[in-house]
Amino acid sequence: MAEDFGKSVEDGLKLSKRLYFGKDRAVVPPKQPVFMEKSAASVYLPTAPMVYAVVSDPGIVDNPDMPSYQPHVHGRCDPPALIPLQMNRIELHADTFLDTAFVRVTGSWRVHCVMGSKACDCKLAIPLGEQGSILGVEVEVSRKVYTTELIAVDDDKKDLDKETRHENGGFLTPYIFTLAIPKVDGGTNISITMNWMQKLLYHDGEFSLLVPFNFPDYVTPPVKKLPKKEKILVNVNCGTGSEILCKKTSYPFKEVRREAGRLGLVYEAEVLTWTHNDLALSYDVSSGHIFGGVLLQSPPMHDVDQREMFCVYLFPGGQQSKKVFRKEMVFVVDISGSMEGKPLEDTKNELSAALLKLDPKDSFNIIAFNGETYTFSSSMQLASEQAVDRAVQWMDANFIAGGGTDILVPLNKAIGMVSGTHGSIPMIFLVTDGAVKDERHICDVVKNHQTREEAMSPRTFCNHHFLRTLAMISGGQYNAAYDIDSIESQMQKWLSGASSIVLGNISIDAFDDLEEVEVYPSLIPDLSSEIPWIISGRYKGNFNDTPKVKGVLGDLSNFVIDLKIQEAKDTPLNQISAKQQIDLLTAQSWLSQNKQLEKKVSSISIETGIASEYTLMTLLETEGGNQATESSGSHKSKHKSDSSKVGVQGQRRRILLQNLGVGFGNLTATADNIPPGVEQPKLPEAAEIIIKAASNCCGKMFSHCCCMCCIQCCNRMNDQCATVLAQLCTALACFGCVECCTSLCCGDSQGN
Repeated sequence: MAEDFGKSVEDGLKLSKRLYFGKDRAVVPPKQPVFMEKSAASVYLPTAPMVYAVVSDPGIVDNPDMPSYQPHVHGRCDPPALIPLQMNRIELHADTFLDTAFVRVTGSWRVHCVMGSKACDCKLAIPLGEQGSILGVEVEVSRKVYTTELIAVDDDKKDLDKETRHENGGFLTPYIFTLAIPKVDGGTNISITMNWMQKLLYHDGEFSLLVPFNFPDYVTPPVKKLPKKEKILVNVNCGTGSEILCKKTSYPFKEVRREAGRLGLVYEAEVLTWTHNDLALSYDVSSGHIFGGVLLQSPPMHDVDQREMFCVYLFPGGQQSKKVFRKEMVFVVDISGSMEGKPLEDTKNELSAALLKLDPKDSFNIIAFNGETYTFSSSMQLASEQAVDRAVQWMDANFIAGGGTDILVPLNKAIGMVSGTHGSIPMIFLVTDGAVKDERHICDVVKNHQTREEAMSPRTFCNHHFLRTLAMISGGQYNAAYDIDSIESQMQKWLSGASSIVLGNISIDAFDDLEEVEVYPSLIPDLSSEIPWIISGRYKGNFNDTPKVKGVLGDLSNFVIDLKIQEAKDTPLNQISAKQQIDLLTAQSWLSQNKQLEKKVSSISIETGIASEYTLMTLLETEGGNQATESSGSHKSKHKSDSSKVGVQGQRRRILLQNLGVGFGNLTATADNIPPGVEQPKLPEAAEIIIKAASNCCGKMFSHCCCMCCIQCCNRMNDQCATVLAQLCTALACFGCVECCTSLCCGDSQGN
């Protein structure tokens, strides 16, 4: 889909050359990509919130204010071309709390490329930041307002279009959310407000906020020397009450507010072209040592769960000299047929790099599995230079994709290798792309190992709800690469975080005297120097006035720290903790197949606006000009929508978007060794075959030549050449019809 999107934008930029804005104005041509080896998909994917005109009929492309002579174009664009709309206004507002940022972007775009008498759909594309989750979008266009809403999967809405189409909206890539805005007239202005949340990066005691905000030149209106205002406002609330030290910024911010634990920054400027810089901001809130605290808050009035809320945080600080634990690592790697190519190659490269970073006192082993199990060594090996070299050579010889996926046997073997470890943290890194039938049994096996009394039980670090469950059971960490291109970067973060644990076997005495408490995650994870530690939940009763955190440091000495309790004012604790709670509860509901937990996840999702496996996102269309009178009940709707497409209730209709969840795996795809990211081709209907056969042919031809070119060419032909050309076209048309008939009439003959 990303490849098609990039090519459609490329086609749209070619179509935009038809636009005429007068002698003194012209559309800014797109810059050539710096790296010419990049595909159209990577070059033209949005690097900031963008809006595109979806053009199937190239004949409607023209300046709505200054119509000009345009040669007629036959045929249609299939897939539709995407012309980036020109942007008139943009403003970004970011609020950070602990390790989470809430981002709101408002802007205005104009359909500058479609005749005033015509209309087209428009597509909004939002690139999200680190672990981003879309919270909502509101669009105002003409007399209509569109807003996104979440509904439960099992809801039966009468005004809901039950047909899901990827054109309606969903994730183009795991990091780019798209939304279709139906039928916008040429020359219309579109005002959009978009909200999402994302995680802050953390390294060496510093938090970093990175928001995609790099606009290409061709979204700048073609009016010369007309200044435009761009504004960025950032509010930092570290939650700790300590002083915030700003380190790096990508904009010349002005400090407008500074309090204990809070910082307000603003950037506002008149510009001729829109910004080419992402929003980047890093700040330090630590004094170089491990510190933490407790935030308490009463639930909002509309909250279904009226228990008190808490959030306990622990930050590792910036001491690079902190001693990490000695490690015993077993890498359990899937080498089934579906891992062939880039997934397995990237995994091997990252494991080789991870082995080179081990301390000589650390020990390791490698287990490769498909339907069989292959072990590098019968026992754990010290990470000497010679052992690492042998391991890399062993991976080169044995990491050959093929066969099925059997996780239980190699996982059991790995647990046996590191069980009973003393003086180090035992770690199992499970890397797989498949779903297997016995996943719940595997979780039970790991849980049984965790209940045994051991100084340090094995942590499972897994790379999805099944894998998250394994990590949750064992107190390990979970990460996922949602597309092939992100495997290396995600594995780097995963391995780096897991390899830098500075505090283990953590316990908190704050919950001992509470009447009732619910903690996420239920098993407290270790603290890594690369990952801040945050747990949250609900409770009844009174918190201990002097709660303590206890644990074991990397040098095996005991660690105790007092936690300071604060009332969380102006901090959305329910939203900060909601994503973590939704993920963990979804894993629990999957494991236990508990319908009540599914409903609980759905309730949290709808209340906080964070998508889940048990909710669906819809686009609600409302006649904006009549909202006030409609609410008073004195006005009856005159709006009529296509009843064959959506149901109607008053002036509102709902359009169903793609499911925004990641799913629960695909057993069939794993069994068939289908590589990740590959979709099964769907046989089109008979009518679609004929339409696509014609449109593909015409579309490809007319993307390279226009009608006027053909007329000029034909004018220079003699009669004999014209006759031969006509006969050739007739013959090609006949061959096309024969192929269509074969597909229609004989396509299933082999299967029958």
